[in-house]
Amino acid sequence: MQKIIKVMLVEDDTFWQQQLSSDLNKEEDIEVTKTASTKLEALEHLQTNEIDVILMDINLTENQLDGLEATREISRNKQLKSKVIMLTSLSEHEVILKSFQNGAINYITKSNFHDIVKAIRDAYYEKASIHSDAASVMRNEVQLMLLTPSEREIYDMREKGYNKTQRRRCCINR
Repeated sequence: MQKIIKVMLVEDDTFWQQQLSSDLNKEEDIEVTKTASTKLEALEHLQTNEIDVILMDINLTENQLDGLEATREISRNKQLKSKVIMLTSLSEHEVILKSFQNGAINYITKSNFHDIVKAIRDAYYEKASIHSDAASVMRNEVQLMLLTPSEREIYDMREKGYNKTQRRRCCINR
């Protein structure tokens, strides 16, 4: 008998709740056992129910990024074994990075909802995969970690819009 992966969908938009639940419940090995609209509702449900994978929207209440807070609370609770996949319409570098820092194991934009089934299975079976929506951000962060302090300073100046002459002047005047 095949194991059923229990999924909780944390999403405040009823269209996405209905669409994703309907699509995911068509899979033989995936069942959306709960939908939650708020951070509080999700956290309360996790206290009494075993959930394998959580699909977490980032903005649950008017751009408050409370999905990030919920993810942090879930990942810090060592009694919970649920794995969190961020599912959002946001694609900003800082939000993606913060999602992983807060304990998400993957990040998918809603425009790529066709990749969700694979992400759920990968999370459940602990396959290390990062969706392409987040992979370039994570690769960039790892590369930045390898820079020397001087290289990082030059990189930061370039990101702030300094041209080569301005960067050179800044370094000479130290």
